[in-house]
Amino acid sequence: MSLNDKPAAERVHIGFFGLRNAGKSSLVNAVTGQNLALVSDIKGTTTDPVLKTMELLPIGPVVIIDTPGIDDEGELGSMRVERAEKMLQKTDIAVLVADAAAGLSEHEGRLMRIFTDKKIPFVIAFNKCDLLSAIPKSKSNSLYVSAKTGFGIDELKNRLGSLLPSSKHERMLIGDLVSPNDIVVLVTPIDESAPKGRLILPQQQMIRSVLDAAAVSIVVKDTELEAALAAIARKPKLVITDSQAFGKVSKIVPEDILLTSFSILFARYKGELEPFTAGAAKLNMLADGDRVLISEGCTHHRQCNDIGTVKMPGWIKGYAKKELFFDFTSGGDFPSLDELRKYALVVHCGACMLNEREVHSRLEKAEKAGVSITNYGIAIAQMHGILRRSLSPFPQLLQKLRER
Repeated sequence: MSLNDKPAAERVHIGFFGLRNAGKSSLVNAVTGQNLALVSDIKGTTTDPVLKTMELLPIGPVVIIDTPGIDDEGELGSMRVERAEKMLQKTDIAVLVADAAAGLSEHEGRLMRIFTDKKIPFVIAFNKCDLLSAIPKSKSNSLYVSAKTGFGIDELKNRLGSLLPSSKHERMLIGDLVSPNDIVVLVTPIDESAPKGRLILPQQQMIRSVLDAAAVSIVVKDTELEAALAAIARKPKLVITDSQAFGKVSKIVPEDILLTSFSILFARYKGELEPFTAGAAKLNMLADGDRVLISEGCTHHRQCNDIGTVKMPGWIKGYAKKELFFDFTSGGDFPSLDELRKYALVVHCGACMLNEREVHSRLEKAEKAGVSITNYGIAIAQMHGILRRSLSPFPQLLQKLRER
C-alpha cells in the first residue's frame, strides 16, 4: 500500500443482501460499472462473499460486498447463509435486493430486523422492475431498479451516498493532538516479524496523518531512539511507539514528553479506547484456570517469536502469575456469543485491518457475553505500569481513570 492509498479498513463497506436469484450480483455489477460478480440464472451462483475495493461516486473509496442468498438450503446452504450473515459485522450500509415482482418475504423481513437491531442504515432495491407492467414510485427507504436496463442505478448510488455514516468524517487519528510544526517521533522496531523493505499499515497511516497535520515526522527504531532525541534541537510534542517496545521506550522518553502507542491511537480513532481501557483492569483479576482469547484481525505468517501466540501469552502469565489457558483467532474468525462466555478476558490486536463497524461488533459481543476486552497496546502499558502515562494525550479519559 502506498501512502496515498485508502486502506480497506478506512473504506465504507457496502453489503448487498437478499434471496438467491434476486439479482444481487447483477446489481453489484450495474452499480460498480464492472463485472465484479459472477452472474447466472441458476440459484446459488454466489457461494461465498466477494469483497472488492474500488471508488464509487458519490461516496468515494468503498468496499463492495456481494453475498450468497440468505435463503440457501441444505447443510452446505446453511454454511453459506452463515457466511453471508457474518458480513453484517463489517457492513456500514446495506442494500436489500428483492425481486420487484415477488415482493418481500419473511427471509427479507428477518434481514431488515437484523439491520435495524445492528443500526445498519439500509435501502431496499426492488430489482428486475423492467419486468413490471408499471413501475411504482420510490419511497423513503426503497426504490425500483433494473440491473438489466440501468433504470434507477444512479438514484440508488445517490441513496447510498445519503446513508453514509457521519462518523466516517469526524474522527482524526492524530490531527487534533498536534499543531503545525510540532515534532512527532514514531518508534518502529525492525525485528524478525517486520515485513522486508516496507513499513506496516499502522505506521504508514500514522506518517500520513502527521504530514496531513503539517507536523514534523521523525521515524526511528527503538535502538536509535535515545540518539535521535539527543540530536533533536526542539522537544518533541509526542512519541508514538510500537506496543512491543513500550517498556524500553518509556524509560528513554522524558516524562515531560507525551507518550502513547499506535494501537492506543487506533483504538481511539475507531471509538473504542474507553471500553478497551476499562477491560485492561481484568489483567489484575485473573485467576488460576482462567481462559484468555488472543484475537488478531489479520492473518500474517506466524514467526517463532510471534507477538500474538508467543509474546503476549508469556507477558500475561508473567504479570498475572497464574496458571492460564490461551486460545487464538485471526482474520475474520471471532467466537460466537456462547463461545465467548468461556473466556475471562479477550486481548485484541490494534485492529488496523478491521473497519470500525467490525471492531465495534466484536466489542459489543464481548460486552453481551460479560467478558472483558482490551487491546495489545493498552494491555502492554498496563503490564508495564505505564497505562496512565500512555493515556496522557487524552486528559478526559485519564480523569475518568483516576476517578475509578
